[in-house]
Amino acid sequence: MRNILKATTLENKFPLLAVEDGCILSKNADITACFEVVLPELYTVTAEEYEAVHAAWCKAVKVLPDFSVLHKQDWFMRESYKPELGKEDMSFLSRSFERHFNERPYLAHTCYLFLTKTTREQSRRQSNFSTLCRGHIIPKEIDKESAARFIEATEQFERILNDSGFIRLRRLPTDEIIGTEECAGIIEKYFSLSQEHTACLQDLAFSADEMRIGDNMLCLHTLSDTEDLPVSVATDTRYERLSTDRSDCRLSFASPVGLLLDCNHVYNQYLFIDNSDENLQKFEKSARNMQSLSRYSRSNAINQEWIDEYLNEAHSNGLVSVRAHFNVMAWSDNAEELKHIKNDVGSQLAKMECMPRHNTIDCPTLFWAAIPGNAGDFPGEESFYTFIEQAVCLFTEETNYRSSLSPFGIKMVDRLTGRPLHLDISDLPMKRGITTNRNKFVLGPSGSGKSFFMNHLVRQYYEQGTHVVLVDTGNSYQGLCEMIHRKTNGQDGIYFTYTEEKPISFNPFFTDDYKFDVEKKDSIKTLLLTLWKSENEEVSKTESGELGSAVSAYIRRIQDDRSIVPCFNTFYEYMRDVYRKELEEREIKVGKDDFNIDNFLITLRQYYEGGRYDFLLNSRENIDLLSKRFIVFEIDAVKENKELFPVVTIIIMEAFINKMRRLKGVRKQLIVEEAWKALSSANMAEYLRYMYKTVRKYFGEAIVVTQEVDDIISSPVVKESIINNSDCKILLDQRKYMNKFDQIQALLGLTDKEKSQVLSINMANHPNRLYKEVWIGLGGMQSAVYATEVSAEEYLAYTTEETEKVEVYRLAEKLGGDIEAAIRQLAEKRRNEK
Repeated sequence: MRNILKATTLENKFPLLAVEDGCILSKNADITACFEVVLPELYTVTAEEYEAVHAAWCKAVKVLPDFSVLHKQDWFMRESYKPELGKEDMSFLSRSFERHFNERPYLAHTCYLFLTKTTREQSRRQSNFSTLCRGHIIPKEIDKESAARFIEATEQFERILNDSGFIRLRRLPTDEIIGTEECAGIIEKYFSLSQEHTACLQDLAFSADEMRIGDNMLCLHTLSDTEDLPVSVATDTRYERLSTDRSDCRLSFASPVGLLLDCNHVYNQYLFIDNSDENLQKFEKSARNMQSLSRYSRSNAINQEWIDEYLNEAHSNGLVSVRAHFNVMAWSDNAEELKHIKNDVGSQLAKMECMPRHNTIDCPTLFWAAIPGNAGDFPGEESFYTFIEQAVCLFTEETNYRSSLSPFGIKMVDRLTGRPLHLDISDLPMKRGITTNRNKFVLGPSGSGKSFFMNHLVRQYYEQGTHVVLVDTGNSYQGLCEMIHRKTNGQDGIYFTYTEEKPISFNPFFTDDYKFDVEKKDSIKTLLLTLWKSENEEVSKTESGELGSAVSAYIRRIQDDRSIVPCFNTFYEYMRDVYRKELEEREIKVGKDDFNIDNFLITLRQYYEGGRYDFLLNSRENIDLLSKRFIVFEIDAVKENKELFPVVTIIIMEAFINKMRRLKGVRKQLIVEEAWKALSSANMAEYLRYMYKTVRKYFGEAIVVTQEVDDIISSPVVKESIINNSDCKILLDQRKYMNKFDQIQALLGLTDKEKSQVLSINMANHPNRLYKEVWIGLGGMQSAVYATEVSAEEYLAYTTEETEKVEVYRLAEKLGGDIEAAIRQLAEKRRNEK
């Protein structure tokens, strides 16, 4: 059957003439500057910041000349996550993470801004004068002088918004507007309803009932009349799902038709800047006419009152009269789905207290006017009069979470859409001046997912070449450590733990190359002083100096005579048999009040051969921890032992400082769970201060993980050293501490914005996804809440649930100790059960 419908080519009706110097020129002699807009991230903006963003927009709009059009176009496209599986060196767990999120749907956001200079006549055109309705278009000439003034105004506009610190504008070059052979431009993307790099043009079908682009059917909801608008508008609104009685989560007023509308849609926002004085004069004339006709109709009297109120507002507050229009253009290739989309768009507009108006008649002309650079073709009858301040309230002001540009980082998940994000919380913040160190402080009550998050973090740091030293209580990292141990054939993944049969032991005097720098000698001296003196005893300068001299002399002795086995036993014998005699033979005698060597030998006798703790400092394995990249010290069994616990923690610190000093250009990480309590003694105060302040200079970071804030408050040394020198703070679900969170806020120096973010953790989690949220704050300047969502394989590697760990180890025993194979089998079994 022959097609009897009228058809034409896009070329005949195309309203754009050319692109020159990055500007679109239309056949109606309109000139358009194009920008890509980067907005603040969702859930990270406060009410005050929304006010500042609003003020920046208003200030920028006022520099545009008369008869300009501002067209902000926000694209929200459903996309699927594409996993990064092409890397050759990907670990088993990294590959599992990527596969877990394969094809995960999410809503991607892109924002464009088009500033168009049109003419007085063109700005008043009705829909029947649209280029879409004309048989042919005759190009007109551009007024060069007004074009030059407009370009100057757009540069001022760009500068004002970029200087605001919240919004970033980037001028689009010609290639991104018209496209290249490899990549589609914004015009091509618009006609194919896509933001992909490769776009395919499709047939357009316009009718009174529906509009189609290829297989996609469009539905259009408009805000084109004051009757459609809410009684009042604001810069922002309270988002109840993530707010509490103690905190507010704020979103922009138009957020319901932004990222919160989960379908393919474009939100078009127009401001038409006419001559404000002419507009007001026209309203004055209209008011007089209404007054003269008021005796014939009550509606005339009411209209006169409304016009007078508008004029009074304009004159008394110095407001600029503009016209505005807003529309939501959504689409689907499925008629049933389109019905649901219509309902969703309508309900989201109703949340803004707007009147949802589904527009079918003007859909083609509004679609045509929304072509980038064709805002001058907008039908004038679809706009309404308002002021700049009120119109800007209907702009969407937030975007998705963004991934860091840095090559180093960790994988977290967007809390709204569940899309994986690449996040750098160590290097990039330092380069940008947001933080001054890489140290981290982690706070979360029991059961908040603290150890789970830390497993996720250290695993990714390790895979990127970091030397990780962990001090743990509770076997939280046992599964991950054993996986690394087996993967490296026992060369890495060293797990130290204390049992009666195999007590934990070290040898602080051993190094592979017999090199002992100043820090190594000082750390041995500090260890010996801690073993000798109790917490409330002061160490004199003479005692410190003599012990330092003895350590240096012993080290020279073992360097000269390699037959001497470096360990505490031989050091003790040296002090007893050699150094004591040297003291007695000195010309200047050292009295026992200054340095009591007999007391030293008696006190440390228990660590010498045959003593109660002779195992502790005389390890025969002599593992040089310098070359090991993943080391876990499990000290749960000794944490209550007042004699062993401080010694063990000092030796661990000494091992880390040895790495810190000697491994040049290698990232180092020390994670201390609850063991830092032992470091708060008087003897260890300077040691702790030194490490926390110095670690950043050696490409290192110290991380303290705790569940009780009171412990930190009770120690001024720890409070000053740890919290003040940790620019990255990580908090998990704090609802258990809701009643004393003000104290936590004051202690950690959190702003009200950060407090609101922390208290929103886990409040609106997606019911079909298993994850826990975590707040990450960087230097008080940048903060957001992310989700820790992992694959089944990662979950089984990280889990601290006893029953699940037992299940993994039992299966691993059957498979010859292969934990990775056991995890793989159990994960597959769980997926099949689901």
